[in-house]
Amino acid sequence: MLSIRLSKDLENRLSALSDRTHRSKSFFVKKALEKFLEDEEEYQIALKAYEDYLRSGKKSTSFEEVMKKNGLDND
Repeated sequence: MLSIRLSKDLENRLSALSDRTHRSKSFFVKKALEKFLEDEEEYQIALKAYEDYLRSGKKSTSFEEVMKKNGLDND
């Protein structure tokens, strides 16, 4: 179980959405939390990968170089 305090504005917006859609406020809070956690987890994975890349000292390849290497450039 979790208990949170919302600002009056956020509470009003959530209540209005709940009333308009005939869904519970809990439904929307769960959906928002699921989305946030998914985004945050993906961000953390990407951040770690980027930090690993920077530590590796490897050279990056530009989009233009990849296109040219694979014969996909317009030149």
